[in-house]
Amino acid sequence: MKLITNTQVTVDGVMQGNGGNNPVLDPGFDRGGWALPLGDEASTAYIAEFYQRADAFLFGRRTYELFAGYWGVKDPLDNPFSGALNTHPKFVASNTITDPEWADTTVLSGDLEAAIRELKAKPGGELQVHGSGQLIRWLLEHELIDEMTLIVCPVIVGAGTRLFPDTGRDFALDLLESRRFSTGITVQTYRPAGRPQYA
Repeated sequence: MKLITNTQVTVDGVMQGNGGNNPVLDPGFDRGGWALPLGDEASTAYIAEFYQRADAFLFGRRTYELFAGYWGVKDPLDNPFSGALNTHPKFVASNTITDPEWADTTVLSGDLEAAIRELKAKPGGELQVHGSGQLIRWLLEHELIDEMTLIVCPVIVGAGTRLFPDTGRDFALDLLESRRFSTGITVQTYRPAGRPQYA
């Protein structure tokens, strides 16, 4: 399977709290919900189609718990998001979750890199990662990502957790797809392409 990430970010790179404020998961962060006012029918359909393409999902613990508490309790027939998430295998990278309540979930603990490489070696189309910023940074560092899709919302939040760290490895990227929606949301899909060249 191809490992693909899908992340909503602001122009200043913030990914935290895109869907709203959550005092349990994001204590002290009061700028959540920046993505919702910018979505339109076309951009929502694009994201829904993305979920529909998945053969399986991979989550970090925090995003898994957030999604399980929201999408995991909805009827799979309610909409394309709950339909995809509730009818496909889910994997969560966690050393603290031992008995996941969301159906069809496997906990990956121990040697995470080996477990993910084993998943990627399985036949199938896409192993998708949504949200899960800490996991995405780790996957990128370990060269496990095949494609990264960034859904960039035209807003500067000015605070919050950013997708990419202040310091870390450098990567060249090949642009595979780019598109724009009427509200100013842009989508770029990249493939990691080794180290960049510097002038």
